Amino acid sequence: MDYGYIRVSSKSQNIDRQLSAITRAGIKKEYVYIDKTSGKDFRREGYLLLIKQMKEGDVLYIKSIDRLGRNYEEIIKEWNYITKVKKVEMVVLDFPLLDTREKVSGVTGKFLTDIILQILSYVAQIERENILERQKEGIYEAKKRGVIFGRPKKQIPDNFHKVEMLWKAGKLSLRSGAAILGVSHSTFAKWIKKDEKFD
Repeated sequence: MDYGYIRVSSKSQNIDRQLSAITRAGIKKEYVYIDKTSGKDFRREGYLLLIKQMKEGDVLYIKSIDRLGRNYEEIIKEWNYITKVKKVEMVVLDFPLLDTREKVSGVTGKFLTDIILQILSYVAQIERENILERQKEGIYEAKKRGVIFGRPKKQIPDNFHKVEMLWKAGKLSLRSGAAILGVSHSTFAKWIKKDEKFD
């Protein structure tokens, strides 16, 4: 039996391109499973139904590898489960080398796809590291230019010392004093502590 799987990240996204590609490959619409959700993990309703349905010798078609998921390590794990445990063939329409069916050259599709998936996983990992490195460099350069990150610190208001004195005299609670200053009681306590350091 031939199946198709489609995933888009949200309910508002269109599935037409994926559906066209899969039906052109000869898959009947009633055998196409669809998820409209994030690809961050494999706990998806349509996908789980599909996995339960498929049997040894079936073929699963997807338009592109990222329709299966976002994380290449997770994709490889799931791919291995589908092809080696469920013994289902996999075909990625946008990437003809990712086809586990037997090749004419005598090299099995499974062998080729294992190698290609490992390469893709490595490339994805390098790209993630490069993005993090670029972010670090960007933050470093921005700090050199004087850009301040994070929320700006609240300025201590002019009437802080007056309210602090009332609190110290026991005429105000911490929360009452904070309410007068328009801050949280933890911020008021922090200011008191800081002020006591300089006494």
